[in-house]
Amino acid sequence: MPLEPHYRMVLPTDLPPIPRNPVHIVLDNIRSAFNVGSIFRTADAGAVAHIHLCGMTAYPPNLKLAKTALGATDYVPWTYRRRTEEALDWLDSAGIPCYAAEATGNAVSHLTVEWPQPVAIVFGNEVTGVSPDILSRCAKTVRIPMGGYKNTLNVATAFGIVLYEVLRQWKSF
Repeated sequence: MPLEPHYRMVLPTDLPPIPRNPVHIVLDNIRSAFNVGSIFRTADAGAVAHIHLCGMTAYPPNLKLAKTALGATDYVPWTYRRRTEEALDWLDSAGIPCYAAEATGNAVSHLTVEWPQPVAIVFGNEVTGVSPDILSRCAKTVRIPMGGYKNTLNVATAFGIVLYEVLRQWKSF
């Protein structure tokens, strides 16, 4: 019997509920819908609690996003907000600390952070990064150590690296 593709769409109503890891992801003005779709897929793999899509960040329905998400937008809870500050206000009111993933002078390695549960992690624009106003509202700024000349990674790649370190520390898998 041939195997069905593992990415075959299954309606969320046909699936049993899964325990979600208490990770909230805040996307601060991400330019590429393809990156957003990739983040949705990785967020589904990591059973992320919620994605907060903010500002110019693409949100469903969007054909480019759907192309890389492969249906994950139906499985990962998400909210769109016009301003990133609105997402941070909601997280503050829920008592969820926010960390930013950004290569700044005061950022610490994501490998040395003791990640609290729950936590929100902000990822920023591919060119300009997390805006200074948003950085100032975050409890901590983390970076991914790099050995090359460039100090940036693709935002979807950076998200996967940071998420899986958080989940490793929490022994989620």
